[in-house]
Amino acid sequence: MAVLVVTGTGTEVGKTVVTAAVAAAALAAGRSVAVLKAAQTGVRPGEPGDVEEVLRLAGPVTAAETRRYPEPLAPATAARRAGLAAVRPHDVAERAAALAAGHDLVLVEGAGGLLVRFDAAGGTLADAAALLSAPVLVVASAGLGTLNATELTARELDRRGLEAAGVVIGSWPGAPGLAARCNLADLPEVSGLPLLGAVPAGAAARPPDAFRTAAPGWLAPRLDGTWDAEAFRAREAP
Repeated sequence: MAVLVVTGTGTEVGKTVVTAAVAAAALAAGRSVAVLKAAQTGVRPGEPGDVEEVLRLAGPVTAAETRRYPEPLAPATAARRAGLAAVRPHDVAERAAALAAGHDLVLVEGAGGLLVRFDAAGGTLADAAALLSAPVLVVASAGLGTLNATELTARELDRRGLEAAGVVIGSWPGAPGLAARCNLADLPEVSGLPLLGAVPAGAAARPPDAFRTAAPGWLAPRLDGTWDAEAFRAREAP
């Protein structure tokens, strides 16, 4: 994978922390990494955004944004309200391809879910992934509601002929409830995608050195980690 697109099943599912964990694991494996935020919203000029958080947690990655907008809205809406140029899928694809020329891995983090609109023409992260011919990693929540959202995302990737790398749970609770524990078996069944990791809740609050050391243990070998889905299910599932 020269480019891996990271999407969520919605907002606040742990997409940035998963991106940081994937970056940290790749760095630990000796790979050079760039992280591109397709569209940063809710952040004003000079304020730290998601790529700065990835840089803080993961270590020496090349961090880039395509565009940023001050209001925490969908990129197309935020661009329109701010009177700024919108992000187009081609902008994201061109920036990612340029970064891929000098890095072993480029992580393209979306904004919200797969079909959040970037521009008035209806361009999305899915369109950027298609232009890049890049696999898409789906970050999902652990508990109630995640099955429907994850299955819908997987179906849309399949409908568009896009490769889905798998699913990572963005925030695994320290004391998971019954729904979260059942979802370890149900998520792969309903989505048809493998579970590729589970990042513990509160991971971003760890000191960066501790985050980097632990990150490979949260991710499967396909993501340069050592996490074993079957062993995790055996320990956590009901």
